[in-house]
Amino acid sequence: MVRYVGLLAVSLVLAACGSSVKLDTPPVEDRSGTAVGKDGAQGNQSGANSNAVASGSVTKVELGNASQDAFLKSATRLVYFDYDSYTVRAEFQPVIEAHAKFLKANPTRKIALEGHTDERGGREYNLALGQRRAEAVRRALGVLGVSDSQMEAVSFGKEKPADMGSTEEAMAKNRRVEINYR
Repeated sequence: MVRYVGLLAVSLVLAACGSSVKLDTPPVEDRSGTAVGKDGAQGNQSGANSNAVASGSVTKVELGNASQDAFLKSATRLVYFDYDSYTVRAEFQPVIEAHAKFLKANPTRKIALEGHTDERGGREYNLALGQRRAEAVRRALGVLGVSDSQMEAVSFGKEKPADMGSTEEAMAKNRRVEINYR
C-alpha cells in the first residue's frame, strides 16, 4: 500500500511539472516554394510549382570570391523592429531573402544573429526580447532554406546600443538584429 501511495505521489509531482504553454512565434511567410508545416518540416505541395522544385529546374546561384566580397561589403545587415515587438517587418523581407540566397550558395559561411533592444525595460526582459528578435530572423532564414548549422542567434539586450540618445529616433535604431558573418 505504501508503494502505491508513493507511486501516486511521484506521478502527481511529475504531472504538475508538465506545461502546456505554447511559445509565441512570429508569423513567417514561406517564399521558398515548399510547404512548411507547424513543426517546421517540409511537406509536399501540389501544383506546378512543386513539380518545378522537385524536378530540379531551380537555377543554382554561383557567386565567385569577388561577388562574395562585393555582397558582404554592400549588403544591408540590419533588421529593425517596432517597439516591444519581435515580428519581422515586411520592409526587411528583401534583406532576409538576400542573405538567405547568399548563405544557401555558400554553405560553409556562418552568421551570428545579434538581437538588440532599446533602453526601456529591465535587463532580463530586454535580453529575452533581443533573443526572440534574433530567433525570428533565424526562423525566417530557415524557412528560406538556410541550414540551422549556419546560424547562431544571440541577444545583447540593451547592452550594446547603436545610438546613445534617448529620443524615439535613437531608440528605434537600437531595436535591431545585426547579421554578422564569421
